[in-house]
Amino acid sequence: MNSDFFDWDDANISHIAEHDVSPEEAEQVLLGDSLEIDFDVANGEERWTYIGETNVARILTVVFTTRNEHMRVITAFSPSPLRMRIYLEWRAQQS
Repeated sequence: MNSDFFDWDDANISHIAEHDVSPEEAEQVLLGDSLEIDFDVANGEERWTYIGETNVARILTVVFTTRNEHMRVITAFSPSPLRMRIYLEWRAQQS
């Protein structure tokens, strides 16, 4: 895990594990060529949602916020079919 950019603790690690996602996979999505699909403010906290691929081409949705100049993953999971289609169309346009 990259502690220079990310804020990990037992809470967010165990939460994404419930979705069969590892911290390394979430980091790969956020540090790679990913697509921002949403921005929201929840409980006064800014949250961004991205879709991207891991190093083994697994496509994931990752929601994060920033705390103390670090990215803190809120959740990560497989995208819905609609968001998957949006991402794949975007990737095709990037080629």
